[in-house]
Amino acid sequence: MPWRQQRLAGRSMAFVLAGGRGSRLHELTNSRVKPAVYFGGKTRIIDFALSNALNSGIRKIALATQYKAHSLIRHCQRGWNFFRSERNEFLDILPASQRVTEGMWYRGTVDAVAQNIDIIDSYDIDYIVILAGDHIYKMDYEAMIAQHVETNADVTVGCLTVDRGEASAFGCMAVDGKDRITSFLEKPADPPGLPDDPQKTLVSMGIYVFTWEFLRERLLEDLDNEASSHDFGNDMIPEIVEKGTAQAHRFEDSCVRTRPDAPAYWRDVGTIDAFWKANIDLTDFTPDLDLWDRDWPIWTYSELLPPAKFIHDEEDRRGSAVSSLVTGGCIVSGTEIRESLLSTMCHTNSYASLNRVVALPYVNVARHARLKNVVINRGVHIPEGLVVGEDPEEDARWFRVSPGGVTLITQRMLDRREAEK
Repeated sequence: MPWRQQRLAGRSMAFVLAGGRGSRLHELTNSRVKPAVYFGGKTRIIDFALSNALNSGIRKIALATQYKAHSLIRHCQRGWNFFRSERNEFLDILPASQRVTEGMWYRGTVDAVAQNIDIIDSYDIDYIVILAGDHIYKMDYEAMIAQHVETNADVTVGCLTVDRGEASAFGCMAVDGKDRITSFLEKPADPPGLPDDPQKTLVSMGIYVFTWEFLRERLLEDLDNEASSHDFGNDMIPEIVEKGTAQAHRFEDSCVRTRPDAPAYWRDVGTIDAFWKANIDLTDFTPDLDLWDRDWPIWTYSELLPPAKFIHDEEDRRGSAVSSLVTGGCIVSGTEIRESLLSTMCHTNSYASLNRVVALPYVNVARHARLKNVVINRGVHIPEGLVVGEDPEEDARWFRVSPGGVTLITQRMLDRREAEK
C-alpha cells in the first residue's frame, strides 16, 4: 500500500476553553455558561468554535467546562453526538473534576489544559489549537496550523487587526516585518502600530497553536509555579515572546468569507449591547456574518419543529415580519414584527408590536405589548400591554437597561414587577 501523508488538521486537536461565566451578560448567564448562550435564532455561541474546527478538518476536539455547565453539556450531547470513535474522531467533554488535588478546580486557562495532560497524551496528536469558546466568527484553523509549521515558531497567536484607538482594551502585539511578535502588551495606553500601517494594531483573539511536545513541557512547568496565574494571556504567551519565538497569524488570512468584499467578521458578544447588536445585524439585507453559507455550515442541535406560522390579516391585527429572522416553531399571531430575531418556539399574540427585539427560545408575548430595543431571556412570558423601550426611566425601575439603551427582560424581573405593582 503506498504511503500517504496525513493532512495537518488530521494530526491536530482543538482544545476549547468554555468554562468562563461571562459576567458582563448579567442575567443571561445566571443559569448557563457564556458559550451556551443562544445566538442567531438556532445556534449557541459554542457552535462557532466547534464548527470551525470540524469544517477545518479537525476531528479530535476537547471541551473544558466549569461554571454552570449543564446547559452546555446537554447541548453538545444532543447536537454534537455524530463523531465516530472507530474513525478516530471525538468530542470529549472535560469538566473540572479535582483531577490534581481535592479542592483544586481549573485555576485558569493554562491550568485547564495542564490538568488534562494524560488525556491529551492518549489522543496521539502533533499539534494543538487552543480556542476560546465564546466568540462569533468563521475561520479555517488549518491555515493557521500551516503557518505555524512553516515558521517553526514556539507558538502562533491568532490576531485581529484593529484601529490603534480601539486597541487599548485588548492584549496587543508588537511585530516585526515578518509578523514575528517582539512584545506582548496587556491593555497598553499607547498600543504599538504595525510596520506596514502605523494606525493599526494587532490584538490577540485568544487562539494559540503549539506543537503538543512543546506545550506539554510548558504546562508541567506552570503546574509547579506558585507565582503563576495559570493563564495563557497573562503568563505563558508573554514568557514565550520574551524567551522564545512567537508568530502572529492575521485573522484576515484565514477568515472564511462568501464574497470578496466581505469584512473579516469577528465579534465578542460579551455585553448586552454587543449581544443584541450582533443578533440584530443578522436582519440586514446582506449581513456581514453569512449563516446561509453551505460550504462552511454552523452545526448545532436542531429540534424537529413545524415551520413558522403567521396568522390574521386584518387592519391593526396582521401577523407580519419585515427584515426579521423567525425560527421554526414560532407562531406570529396578529403581531407586527420589524428588524427582530425570534428564536425557536416563540409565540406572539394579537395587537403586539416588536421592533429590534431579540427573543430567545420559548418566549410568549401577550396582546397589546409594545417592545423596542429589547433582549428577552428564554421562556419569558411578556404580560398583556407591557410597554418597554419608550421610557428609559420606567424601564430601569424593573429591568436591566444597558449603557447603549438596550433593555434585558427576564422572568424574575417581570415577577418582581408584578409583585410590587
